[in-house]
Amino acid sequence: MVVEHDLTEDDVDRIFHALADRTRRDVLGRAIGREQSVSALARQYDMSFAAVQKHVAVLERAGLVVKEPRGREQIVHANGPTITQAVALLDQYEQLWIDRANQIATILHTEKE
Repeated sequence: MVVEHDLTEDDVDRIFHALADRTRRDVLGRAIGREQSVSALARQYDMSFAAVQKHVAVLERAGLVVKEPRGREQIVHANGPTITQAVALLDQYEQLWIDRANQIATILHTEKE
């Protein structure tokens, strides 16, 4: 099974890189839950504002969140279309591994008989 998607390979690399870090996964989860400012996000972590800002920037480059100015604040919210594409991609990988596990089970069952 070939994993098909509308994302470029660079897009996929950026998404997996962004999701590889637990803080970024947490920031994304918070942004999915509700939009909030970078300042509000930074208050949730035991790290500097600049460090949180860098995590948000990685998520933004991956297209998983969007930052928009509102007054003096930068508001972060989840980017639904990219998240939907990422979920579809991960679902395809999951199906690939399920199919492979089933093939192994079939081979093992056949060899037993």
